[in-house]
Amino acid sequence: MNVIDHIVTIPLFEGLQKKQHAALAMIAINRLYKKGQMIFSEGDEGTGFYAIISGRVKIFKLSLEGKEQILHMMGPGDIFGEVPVFTGQGYPAYAEAHAQSILLYFPRNAFIELVRQDPSLSLNMLAVLSWRLRKFAALIEDLSLKAVPGRLAAYLLYLSKSSPGKDELTLDISKGQLASILGTIPETLSRILGKMSRQRLIKSAGSRMRILDRTTLEKIATEGMKLDIT
Repeated sequence: MNVIDHIVTIPLFEGLQKKQHAALAMIAINRLYKKGQMIFSEGDEGTGFYAIISGRVKIFKLSLEGKEQILHMMGPGDIFGEVPVFTGQGYPAYAEAHAQSILLYFPRNAFIELVRQDPSLSLNMLAVLSWRLRKFAALIEDLSLKAVPGRLAAYLLYLSKSSPGKDELTLDISKGQLASILGTIPETLSRILGKMSRQRLIKSAGSRMRILDRTTLEKIATEGMKLDIT
């Protein structure tokens, strides 16, 4: 696939005309990152944004004590680092290749010039930013208002939406990283997964999971139904 073919598959650029895709391809830079390679650090100058062609990218923050809090696990078609395009500020978090990844990098100055010439490009960007804001609001709600079982149930249901088999899931992150996303510790996560398995809500075998009782999971996720984790 050439650069234009990749750009067409990125949701941010859906609905654009061929000439717009061609203009974006002219400024896009192909970059390859190895697993574990840092893409940018929090506070680095926001020189542009990225679109994932293949691989996975971890977006995270670090506390003063060095504790990692994962904000997003990004996959093909996702964009990241887009906020500084409009604010002109530094990147608000760290980005690291979770697997070997091919990215398209769009330099800020070149993209802003395209937007000046064709303002419709910014409408797509604003739509994506609005969706990202809603996702952050949901994350904050989950971390502050829901108990850990509710957060886990909501996360599993979220994964199932993009799973071909719907009830068949594969975690492409470690249990420790999943615990970080959910704002808990690995020991608590393992205890909850064990309880869900014993109650026949899920079946877990390593990184592979199967949802057995979607109705009860939805009640735990949305209605605060209790799950005894003792």
